[in-house]
Amino acid sequence: MSKHKKFETDAIRTQLERSQQGEHSVPLFLTSSFVFEDAEDMRASFAEEKEGNVYSRFTNPNTSEFVEKICKMEGAEDGYAFATGMAAVFGTFAALLNSGDHILSARAVFGSTHGLFTKILPKWNIETTYFDVEDLDRFEELITPNTKVIYAESPTNPGLQVLDLERLGVLAKKHNLVLVIDNCFATPYLQKPIEFGADLVIHSATKLIDGQGRVLGGVTVGSSDLIREIYLFARNTGPSMSPFNAWTLSKSLETLAVRVDKHCDNAEKVADFLLEHEAVEEVRYPFLPSHPQYEIAKKQMTRGGNVIAFQVKNGLSGGKQFIDAVQLCSRSSNLGDTRTIVTQPALSTHSKLSEEDRLAVDITDGLIRISVGLEHPDDVIQDVKQALNSLL
Repeated sequence: MSKHKKFETDAIRTQLERSQQGEHSVPLFLTSSFVFEDAEDMRASFAEEKEGNVYSRFTNPNTSEFVEKICKMEGAEDGYAFATGMAAVFGTFAALLNSGDHILSARAVFGSTHGLFTKILPKWNIETTYFDVEDLDRFEELITPNTKVIYAESPTNPGLQVLDLERLGVLAKKHNLVLVIDNCFATPYLQKPIEFGADLVIHSATKLIDGQGRVLGGVTVGSSDLIREIYLFARNTGPSMSPFNAWTLSKSLETLAVRVDKHCDNAEKVADFLLEHEAVEEVRYPFLPSHPQYEIAKKQMTRGGNVIAFQVKNGLSGGKQFIDAVQLCSRSSNLGDTRTIVTQPALSTHSKLSEEDRLAVDITDGLIRISVGLEHPDDVIQDVKQALNSLL
């Protein structure tokens, strides 16, 4: 077999542990701790002079396999698996920043991340300044002597803005800053931020990586020196992923490529339909030529993903009417599921933001986010159509 295996092969054939039973599928290692051969083995294990597992809060064969797969997919040196996506976001910042440090973040971020930046990190005197995705020419004006990290999602949640990762990578290197990219919407199958200069990549594995709405999980991967700091923080504070969730997510990665390809096929058809419906005022999808960052998306992504954002008529009431009218699609705040999911961010995922903050990132009252699933696209389109027709 070739030394350089392909994405799908690594996802399926990366297997770190088997028992003596010769099982084909990796077993579950549902244990809180591990035993040692003798006192010297115990000492060497705790001193990290030898490889091996000590305690599942530190490492576990299932979490190690999951992390190894993500590292291969992203081109990363090392990683750490967290209990949730937000645990990965918080754990990364908490591990790398000290009191008085400064974060430069894209303005368009997930609602809970915004809350972390504005309400939690300031308790430890860690400040955040937002920059506009479409105005990177002013980016360097925002850098201070205390700036340590650049953070961004791309595509963003829920407005699907696309950041120029290569340009951010150049700026980060120029100013010796750590570039952290949330790659949740794209997955490593569609986009690899490390190739464009990112130092760390974060995923909410709860979304497309799981793909079936079953378990929570998060992961941060990147350079080994930064991951070492994250690991030391996490082993002492305890936000680690459970072995069962790691086992589930590792199995999910085996079908990531085929699932995401089908998600994208379906999303493209739904986006094309939305462009033509008279109750829709705007459609945002990274691979639509009408998207403001279409050329950037084509440069750094292989396909457009499964999420579409669209603006319906009649603002808040129109959005609520659409949400109430769907019959097949699920009303939920999750995304990346086999099931198509719709939500109105102004009333759900970004409801804690002020109206001013929402409008600053184009989250209008009538914005709908649809995570296109794996049902037949004709059925999804029919349901969306009848819900939109109720607005006419």
